[in-house]
Amino acid sequence: MTEPMTRVVKLGGRAQSADSLAATIASAWNASKAMCVVHGGGDEISALQRKLGGEPKFAGGRRVTTLEDLDIIRMVLSGVVNKRLVSQFNAAGAPAVGISGEDASLIAAKPLGISEFGYVGMPVSINTSLIETLWLAGLLPVVSPLATNAETPGTALNVNGDDAAAAIAVALGADELLLIADVEGVLDSSGEVIDQLDVDEARALIASGIAVGGMAAKLEAAHAALAGGVRAVRIADIDALGESGRGTFITLATVGAK
Repeated sequence: MTEPMTRVVKLGGRAQSADSLAATIASAWNASKAMCVVHGGGDEISALQRKLGGEPKFAGGRRVTTLEDLDIIRMVLSGVVNKRLVSQFNAAGAPAVGISGEDASLIAAKPLGISEFGYVGMPVSINTSLIETLWLAGLLPVVSPLATNAETPGTALNVNGDDAAAAIAVALGADELLLIADVEGVLDSSGEVIDQLDVDEARALIASGIAVGGMAAKLEAAHAALAGGVRAVRIADIDALGESGRGTFITLATVGAK
């Protein structure tokens, strides 16, 4: 009997509005029983920040986060978004459990740079036993990407969802990391989907300004996942969960290159 494919799926905030989301996640879960979902929710965080009199700021595709912003991010990601997704997935037939990266120190992170990013972290360790325990119980983990601060225990850091998903995929030895966006894949300068990108080509897209903001962060996370041993990384839309050839495949080097 073959082992099921282990997948880590990152759901961007805008991708969560797809009508087919819950059914597609449930179908993918029931096909493998070894899947973990990490979600974002950037637009909703920004909306609440503005309602409370603030203004979102970003650096390199990552949200600059003040101490006050951490509570907003907890409310939106670990509260509203996480529980809404859990409810939708359960209703569609996937027995989902919502957790935060702060739970049982699932994600421990170190500050990326307080002066530039504020209270934003890069994962340094993952407590895979929490995810594996949920899998053994037949449950789908749905993760809000906040983290415990490895340098200052008892405090939290905001972690970009793509960075969190990549770190979890590496720690689990995942067969695939699927970064789901609201576009079909990485787009070239004419708006066409690129079927495959190696790391050097991805860096060139970032340097040229073709891949910016959230897409640049996805490409960087893809590199980290591949370097850490994840077998396959794709950037695609929600339909890629059921179509193995859909989206942009990211590789460490061009196939056939010497």
